[in-house]
Amino acid sequence: MSGILDVKAVRDYMRMCADGVGLGWHERNGGNLTYRMTEEEVAQCRPFFREEPGEWTAMGVWADNLKGEYFISTGSGKYLRNVELEPQNNICIVEINQAGDSWRIVWGLESGGKPTSEFPSHFMNHSVRKRVTEGKNRVIYHAHPPYVVALTYLLPLTAEAFTRVLWKSETECCVVFPGGVGVVPWMVPGGADIAEATCAEMEKYDAAVWAFHGLFVSGPDFDTAFGLMHTIEKAAQIACITLSANGGKKTRQCITDDNIRAIGKEFGVTLNEEILNYRSDEELF
Repeated sequence: MSGILDVKAVRDYMRMCADGVGLGWHERNGGNLTYRMTEEEVAQCRPFFREEPGEWTAMGVWADNLKGEYFISTGSGKYLRNVELEPQNNICIVEINQAGDSWRIVWGLESGGKPTSEFPSHFMNHSVRKRVTEGKNRVIYHAHPPYVVALTYLLPLTAEAFTRVLWKSETECCVVFPGGVGVVPWMVPGGADIAEATCAEMEKYDAAVWAFHGLFVSGPDFDTAFGLMHTIEKAAQIACITLSANGGKKTRQCITDDNIRAIGKEFGVTLNEEILNYRSDEELF
């Protein structure tokens, strides 16, 4: 192996950044991506780690189940569009200490910097997703898909309202996210409040909408996490186009609850019955 960029996990990470940029989800330095590495991937990358790692930096949060883990992370203030051009200056690999409360850079950000400002939020949510998925989830991805953001101005900010509109906007949605999507009200980004609120949603859902801001998703691998965000955004786009074309009035027809149950049965997925049983006079689909 000639360099760290030949490691598949690093290549796949860079590709996901590029795909999000290509879809217009990462204006300026918007969005961030973290990946919890496997032991094999760490071993593959270790020969390229710095001779002298960076100093330990306390996060202000703690997670017992992430002690000694390694993460690939975008850099704070870095532009995802530059990841492919200069990965060594725009992303990094960080090691978590044995107390589970601090990180240090072992590779990357050679021109200076630190992991994404949202790293403590990602870290807390990695802890939640590792626990509730028994270690399967490794990716946390945050982006600014515009149609998801647009819907936060139109729909009640509840998991039930959002999920039902998305499920009823595109047939495959209830298969891709049968548990639904959570919703976090507007909060200042990067702080403890939004981190804790997102963790509460990620206990139940694979994805959480951040009102007037963007979308936060998790998954076991890059393809699954990216596909989840892509599907949610496509459904939100269809919903926005439909509502606009129909003057904001209730649609003439849509995918029904019985249709959704039939899809779930056919594809063998367990649908969130709380969302299926939800009713509101405000529903437009």
